[in-house]
Amino acid sequence: MSPSRGSRAQHHPTQPSIFAAENLSPAYPQRAAWGTSRPLRAWQAAALEKYLADTPEDFLAVATPGAGKTTFALRIATELLAAGDVHKVTVVCPTEHLKYQWAEAAARVGIHLDPSYTNSQGALGSRFDGAAVTYAQVAANVRLHRSRTDSIRTLVVLDEIHHGGDALSWGDAIREAFTPARRRLALTGTPFRSDESAIPFVRYVEEAGGAKRSRADYSYDYADALRDGVVRPVMFMTYSGDMRWRTKAGDEVAARLGEPLTKDLEAQAWRTALDPSGEWIPAVLAAADQRLSEVRRQVPDAGGLVIASDQSSARAYAKRLRAITGQAPTVVLSDDAGASSRIETFAASEDRWMVAVRMVSEGVDVPRLAVGVYATSTATPLFFAQAVGRFVRSRARGETASVFLPSVTPLLGLAGEIEVARDHVLGGARPTPPRPGS
Repeated sequence: MSPSRGSRAQHHPTQPSIFAAENLSPAYPQRAAWGTSRPLRAWQAAALEKYLADTPEDFLAVATPGAGKTTFALRIATELLAAGDVHKVTVVCPTEHLKYQWAEAAARVGIHLDPSYTNSQGALGSRFDGAAVTYAQVAANVRLHRSRTDSIRTLVVLDEIHHGGDALSWGDAIREAFTPARRRLALTGTPFRSDESAIPFVRYVEEAGGAKRSRADYSYDYADALRDGVVRPVMFMTYSGDMRWRTKAGDEVAARLGEPLTKDLEAQAWRTALDPSGEWIPAVLAAADQRLSEVRRQVPDAGGLVIASDQSSARAYAKRLRAITGQAPTVVLSDDAGASSRIETFAASEDRWMVAVRMVSEGVDVPRLAVGVYATSTATPLFFAQAVGRFVRSRARGETASVFLPSVTPLLGLAGEIEVARDHVLGGARPTPPRPGS
């Protein structure tokens, strides 16, 4: 267990408890949002009713980040364990940090998951009701995890199931390891497509052009959550700017981000904008920090997150932020041993900024995050939705979030889809955003 968790005094049920699951915060791991203090949110109750009516072998729940997928999954787990339908639970998640988060949440309802379980230890300790593992861990020893699943009735929770498509080996691994499972519950924050091999245990429908999109058994999208007051409205601050770079042949090219460009020119200008030694990033970081200062006048503990493409960029952005603010930001580079404790320390503090590599950002659940800088060239709809999800968790009535973006066609399209949903729910009434730079 991570150091900060291990030092906490906790009082949890000793056995899986439906009563405890009924009273787990619907927003776990954080306090429920304003106006959502009932034991289960409406979508969780409806999805649970549908699940228990059918008790299917496979069930896919698609719920927007911040909606409370963890609470929903643990309620199902307690129901199945109490009924004797399953005897063990395995949670598979994308990051080391999330293993501990799941274990802590499960302990609150009397389900004891081992987040430190390793492939080398083989047998699970007798005091545990299951284990929390990563997709990479399963792929590293498929035979072990299949044997564990095959030996006892098991519920497998596949958190952020779209990661089953990150590598062909991961998809093959979870299919092989968890086909013998009694029940499988898959969770994700947004619908996803599969242009090549399908992700195991997920049903698909074919779209125009031949692409396949996942079909959920229950869906709860951003507009639904915004309407229910579960998430904050997000404002997108798009920044343009003049970019200059040299080609491999030594020729200098100039283009303006935000103006019509060919796909290749726009991609080059985008990469130039994200260069830590250029002019765009320092200007946007300064504007984002100014916005954070404005937010902190009303919400003193509000924080910001910069999502970087790689470790070297993350370190460089952190140096820029330190120069701007006079404070060293928290840097989370990868799933190293200290990642979880650094995220938790930041979450519990009033520090201004955290910088995370893009793949780490999905496991960063810090509801006080109110300002973001999208400083990565990743532009898939799934990742964009997951990244924006870091900033939407609502804590109090009237809160908003601001995300700063490069003014490039792929991101403008993705942001526009979220804005359409937001404006539809808000009836066209939107908060006044800070004036973007140019």
